[in-house]
Order: sequence, then C-alpha cells, then structure tokens
Amino acid sequence: MRNPNLGDRPKIVDGQTLAEVSRRIVQLHAEYYGRGPTKARSEWIGPNREYLICILTDCFTTVERTLVELGRLQEVRATRQVFQDAMADRFTKLVEEATGRRVVGFMSQASPAPEMVTEFFVLEPESSASEDDAGADAAPDSETAS
Repeated sequence: MRNPNLGDRPKIVDGQTLAEVSRRIVQLHAEYYGRGPTKARSEWIGPNREYLICILTDCFTTVERTLVELGRLQEVRATRQVFQDAMADRFTKLVEEATGRRVVGFMSQASPAPEMVTEFFVLEPESSASEDDAGADAAPDSETAS
C-alpha cells in the first residue's frame, strides 16, 4: 500500500533514486555523527525490489576507531545500535520520500574490518503499491461506465 503521507510523488526505481538514497544517508551520518562516510552505494535486492541496502565505507569517527583498536568493538556496535534505533524514523522517512514506497522494516549493522556500515530497508511490495495506485487513478472504461 502506498504511504498517503508521501503525496503524489511518482515512484522512481532507477539509478537516480539509489543515488538520492545514498546521498541523503551520507548527509544524515555527517550531520549526526560529525562526519560522513567517504563512500556509499545503494542497491535494490529481490525480484520485486522489495529490499534496499546502502553500504557505507570509511565511516567510523576517530573515537570509534580508537575504541576498535583497543578491542572495544562491542561498545562501538552498542552505541551505534542505540543511535540507529533513535534515528530510525529519519532513515525510514528519507527512503520513503526517495522511493515513494512505505518502509516496513529497517536494520543497521556496523563492521570494523572492513570498516563499513550497512543500512537495510524492507519496502512494501511494489506490485501492491502499483495495484493500489492503478485502482485509485484509473479512468472508468467508457463501455463499463454507467
């Protein structure tokens, strides 16, 4: 089902959408972590583009890198997880705005070697969004209209 809060934004599922998702996730990281990753790439997964993943590299802060070097990876992961839970609505909103589809699940994971973060989104099925839109926007057929 299409999210009614998204307005009439058309669904775009090409490279522009993926680039927009990557760019906006990098901006969120930069704004709230104090630095953004140096690389980001978003990709569709699944035959119906029901999953979207964004992989960010070179994204840890100096403090996080220091903690990892001292063997304190669990603390880095725990802090990032608490923060991602607090930020989930922002991440979800940006993906919904970029894709025109409702996000039904969001997960985030950090890895120190190689240094990367994955942002993983589960979206409503594209086919049900298309069916809902087609039913609401379809003009009545002249033969069946009374």
